[in-house]
Amino acid sequence: MNSDTPLSPRPLHHLSDVRHRVMTARQLRDHGVSGPAAGERCRPGGPWQQLLPGVFLLRTGPATSEERLHAALLYTVPRTQGRPVQPGPGTATAAAREAAAGLYGPAMITGAAALALHRFTSVPPLLALDHIDVLVPRTRRLRTTGFARIVRAHSLPQPQLLTGVPVAPVARAVADAIGQLTDASTVRRLLAEAVRGGHCEAAAVVQELTRARLLGRAHVVDAVDTLLAEGRAVAEGRLYDLVRDHQLPAPLWNVDLRLPGGPQLGRVDAFWPEYSVAVEIDARTPRQDEEAVWSAQFRKREHLERLGVMVVHVTPKKLRESPQQQAAVVRTALMASADRDPAAYLVVLPR
Repeated sequence: MNSDTPLSPRPLHHLSDVRHRVMTARQLRDHGVSGPAAGERCRPGGPWQQLLPGVFLLRTGPATSEERLHAALLYTVPRTQGRPVQPGPGTATAAAREAAAGLYGPAMITGAAALALHRFTSVPPLLALDHIDVLVPRTRRLRTTGFARIVRAHSLPQPQLLTGVPVAPVARAVADAIGQLTDASTVRRLLAEAVRGGHCEAAAVVQELTRARLLGRAHVVDAVDTLLAEGRAVAEGRLYDLVRDHQLPAPLWNVDLRLPGGPQLGRVDAFWPEYSVAVEIDARTPRQDEEAVWSAQFRKREHLERLGVMVVHVTPKKLRESPQQQAAVVRTALMASADRDPAAYLVVLPR
């Protein structure tokens, strides 16, 4: 007997949910089942099967998608990790996240499997995937085996809890999925669904692709150009909806401003000439020279405000997450125009 041997082994017959149908060798020892006994039950014709090294399915027949997810995560749990806390049904979200962290450590599902859990239609269903990608710290000494494919990272994002398992955020999962792809059309579909489906912003995806050093691949760069156009179109659509849904005065859309006979002052996404208010969508991405873009935007804003035009900057993320707040900001700027000096006369041209 050693310190890992339970004083009174717990029976297995009471275990029913997926977290107990799939167990590690250590968990089985906690229930009084030794390694040799587990191996004996996994022999041909036996009642159990071994899904991955040290991970067992306590029944016969093909593993379900949920069992495969659970097994892939359990495969990454260090053998020295303490006994996990089992999250129960109906557990509050925050408590469930803590319990899942105790069960799986820092590991999380990523790549195509994570996108399937995020309900992407451009990836195969979970059962059709040959591999389940699991994101782990770079310091973990694990190898890809069976259907569990190990993805290492210096820093891990905050996971989301979906169907009871920790899952990488969409932008990170998209980048990890694209890292395994060579087909340009599949990459474009993934990127388009991420943005068009409202899962995340284009800038967040580009940031993750940059981190993964995938922008050196020609088929990824071409798809990213399409993604950025898609992201701006989605943000413009949300700005149209914001004006309509919150009953703001109708602006002039997508116009160039310039002084009569003078140079171009810049482009804006919406302009209310009678109020001298402009709205510009800030859709900068990590691919661009941040300092140069910010300097150009600052100079444009400063020049327009010297001429009496108030410029309101909004981001795609804020348009998606807090349209009511952004509408209040625009409305306040329109109402404040009565307290400002009249603006200079400007020529307004369609973009």
